[in-house]
Amino acid sequence: MMNRQGRPTAPGEATAGATTAMTFTGHRGLEHEEPLLFELGDPGRSGVDLPVMASASNRLGGLERTQAIGLAGLSEPEAVRHFTRLSRKNYAIDMGIFPLGSCTMKHNPRLNEKMARLPGFADIHPLQPESTVQGALQVMDVLGHWLRTLTGMPAVALSPKAGAHGELCGLMAIRAALEARGDARSVVLVPESAHGTNPATAALCGYQVKSIPANDRGRVDLGALREELGPDVAAFMLTNPNTCGLFEDAILEIADAVHGAGALFYCDGANFNAIVGKVRPGDLGIDAMHINLHKTFSTPHGGGGPGSGPVVFSEALAPYIPVPNVVHGPDGLRLVEQVNETDASFGRLTAFHGQMGMYVRALAYMLSHGADGLRRVAEDAVLAANYVLAGLSEELTPSFEGPCMHEALFDDRFLKGTGVTTLDFAKAMIDEGFHPMTMYFPLVVQGAMLIEPTESESKRTLDEFIAAMVSLARAAKSGDVERFKRAPALAPVRRLDETTAARRPVLRWLPEESEEAAR
Repeated sequence: MMNRQGRPTAPGEATAGATTAMTFTGHRGLEHEEPLLFELGDPGRSGVDLPVMASASNRLGGLERTQAIGLAGLSEPEAVRHFTRLSRKNYAIDMGIFPLGSCTMKHNPRLNEKMARLPGFADIHPLQPESTVQGALQVMDVLGHWLRTLTGMPAVALSPKAGAHGELCGLMAIRAALEARGDARSVVLVPESAHGTNPATAALCGYQVKSIPANDRGRVDLGALREELGPDVAAFMLTNPNTCGLFEDAILEIADAVHGAGALFYCDGANFNAIVGKVRPGDLGIDAMHINLHKTFSTPHGGGGPGSGPVVFSEALAPYIPVPNVVHGPDGLRLVEQVNETDASFGRLTAFHGQMGMYVRALAYMLSHGADGLRRVAEDAVLAANYVLAGLSEELTPSFEGPCMHEALFDDRFLKGTGVTTLDFAKAMIDEGFHPMTMYFPLVVQGAMLIEPTESESKRTLDEFIAAMVSLARAAKSGDVERFKRAPALAPVRRLDETTAARRPVLRWLPEESEEAAR
């Protein structure tokens, strides 16, 4: 059955057996079908009664409405129930494991949310007098101290709003340092397994980007890197642990080679939760690294909400960091807002200091864990990923030999000859009650399945996840192709034609649009 937009809404021929399908876990998804708001409504119905307006002069200047406003006709209970039912269809970390690799989708304590909502943090304005926001400035000062301590770096810029913004901050500082010494370099080297924002940021800063391949161990090919290093290379951008879930064990040699060529070493700190409290990036020869507070230090990840990507800097780059910065003065803490002619700072990156709520959550997370707790974060993240790797290695195919760091990477070799693809496998996971892992990324692995259990999942949760994945792998190998091709059969929305949806999206409900046109 299809609604007027061409979207499957109920089991029919295309989803035969959906109502009787059995799952390993017993999960059956959300059974309540929910039409579109306009499909529920009837003309002439309203959820509110408005008084008749007294006659008044028309001030619309010829812009009067000439037709119905086009709102759905619903009573108030119908409207409330519709949006409540929709909210129940959202999968979230508070409902179950969210194994997206490279994303660190973990539980975050509600205590941190409570702290961020305190009026002294939540209600302040960036243009308030500094004397009235001393507590907020102290949070920034203490947070900066612990970020420097955890990374072994002497300077930090808090203002970047997210990881990619932090990358931009780091490369702008690198460019400022090179310009200060009269060194016009034009190339940035990026591993082929890097997050896509790395080459994009380098290109935005005006650099030519050259890719460095990986070796058969899933790490940077040191020989290829050395061949590309030269007087035109401004920086090398590395993610460590990398996007294959592996620690770049030649990082000291990489740092020596980069610095030996006169270039600077940027690190993507998206995966800092795998090494926090265990390894200090500054000891590895890194010159700049952004830290995703919204991944490592508590802020809920995803959903388009605010992020925060502070950047820590080595001594070589510390003079060039952007304003504003928190400093200690005779009257308390203050923000350095201006760049004087004698300053080496590259200037202002953003209008104000950043995201206060992210700072509060991150500091609350750090203080509640303590030094030993933060080490446990890294240890538990790595332990959980290796537990998943070990539990799935007999049925799925790990992409690389040996242990992993915070995420386990598999490829589609175990599905060869079954007629089941990575996408089919991921869709079947939805029927089992699990959000799919990251698929087809990193691009260096064919049919990639990147799983990050994070440090916050219990052994019981991981055991259930592993058992369900093993069950699906065995079903695929046994020839039950139809189960995978029709999946998800139990989800609120069934299998879609994703290619057509991407190329011809229907973004508005139009009453006159036919089902055929919607398809």
